Amino acid sequence: MKMETPAPRMNGWEPNILAFCCNWCSYAGADLAGVSRFQYPPTVKVLRVMCSSRVEPAFILKALKDGADGVLVAGCHIGDCHYIDGNKNAEIRINNTRKALAKLGLEKRLRLEWISASEGLRFSEVIRDFTDEIKKLGENPVKEVKK
Repeated sequence: MKMETPAPRMNGWEPNILAFCCNWCSYAGADLAGVSRFQYPPTVKVLRVMCSSRVEPAFILKALKDGADGVLVAGCHIGDCHYIDGNKNAEIRINNTRKALAKLGLEKRLRLEWISASEGLRFSEVIRDFTDEIKKLGENPVKEVKK
């Protein structure tokens, strides 16, 4: 049996994106994208969290330090949070984290999106768009080189 070699990547690099998705809406939206076979690049690793407000700034900084080229935090639409104000708290926290990342020139590598369980197509569009943005930025300049 002959194994096919994968298609070569442009410049040998593809973005590595970590997506923190809330359990109730955006994770279900990601699942719907898969079930519906909506195409999006395989650049994203989805990590389910109970609520977008549970994503600590330290998690984002660690993801960037450990090799993520971009971090997406996705939660329920404002007013639809299962934890009442969780997504409002997440918005404040992410905006503050983005301000801190601006001092390092990394603010464009963090994105916050509201994606409901019924928005599988939107999830795939967000991933495609964010992947394109990260490709324009290039590799994360602060990621730790693994030996």
